[in-house]
Amino acid sequence: MADRAMSERPVALITGASYGIGAASALALARAGYDVAVTARALSSVEATAAKAEELGAGALPLALDVTDQSGIEAVTAAVLDRFGHIDVLVNNAGGQLMKPALDVTREDWDRVVAVNLTGAFFMSQAVARHLIETGRPGAIVNVTSTSGLVGRSNSSGYGSTKAGLIQLTRMLAIEWAKNGIRVNGIAPASTLTPTRKNLANPERRDQFLAKIPIGRFGTPEEMGAAVAYLAGPDAGFITGQILVLDGGLTAA
Repeated sequence: MADRAMSERPVALITGASYGIGAASALALARAGYDVAVTARALSSVEATAAKAEELGAGALPLALDVTDQSGIEAVTAAVLDRFGHIDVLVNNAGGQLMKPALDVTREDWDRVVAVNLTGAFFMSQAVARHLIETGRPGAIVNVTSTSGLVGRSNSSGYGSTKAGLIQLTRMLAIEWAKNGIRVNGIAPASTLTPTRKNLANPERRDQFLAKIPIGRFGTPEEMGAAVAYLAGPDAGFITGQILVLDGGLTAA
């Protein structure tokens, strides 16, 4: 990747950016004029996103990160600051699935999904907010939550509980850091056509999901990425502590 120190462009750090909503968010931010740092557990899986961002004229830095590793969070934050000089936006997209009947969930299952979806997002936010507050810079954090954190459904107690926690964390941090010029918002997608939605390959399951969405189709990663870029940008400067629901009418039905 091309070297660029002390970027004069705004800089966004996106976790879980190898594909789907994370990659689409990184590219939407690149189109909006941001340099981007993109992370995933395996460096090789995020290099394509970084290359696409560079094709859009952005500076791009791919990094390996497991958000459950505190030392990794600190190292990645330092690496982004070393490359670009500052961070303006954090997108907490890294997440894990846990779709099991509640009676089958093990302690290991529970601890893992909480560590990725909630604890990782908190400590990523803490690391970026610490930089923003220490340097006196305004900034924005966008959390990728889920409609599973808003409504009840079977076989999703672990996953849905972490996403509900992330929704409430969004509100709490928005209030605490508003005085520092840091806005914290989230998006709550319903079923989105990403590689992790393997259950949508089953026609019967696909029809069951579609029947619950009044608009009659699934969301796309690009639609979610556009919403992330909006909440991160100056046009959303008076918005904080909010969850933008992108669900085709699912939660309104």
